[in-house]
Amino acid sequence: KYRAKKTTIDGITFDSRKEAMRYQELKLLEKAKVIKDLKLQPKFELQESFKSQGKTHRAITYIADFMYYDLEQKKQVVEDVKGVRTEVYKIKKKMFLKRYGDQYKFYEV
Repeated sequence: KYRAKKTTIDGITFDSRKEAMRYQELKLLEKAKVIKDLKLQPKFELQESFKSQGKTHRAITYIADFMYYDLEQKKQVVEDVKGVRTEVYKIKKKMFLKRYGDQYKFYEV
């Protein structure tokens, strides 16, 4: 879509080379015991589903690229690797920060 080239590492296909490289960096940080509990594609609910005028509206969700615990900062981190920041991404980021901003440190790479 935005000239990203799908890349496979460890049997996992990433949407871009940039995301795949960040995965390799995070795996090294995990091995060096700087971070722990690395998760890929964690899903967060930004707004729950609801009914209005007889119609059901699906929940709005956000899927980040990575989540891990930073042992130095003692904080759970959510990370998104972006080349192009779309309008939808910008809105979902704001919704994420409003709902979860105190629970997680959010990084854009």
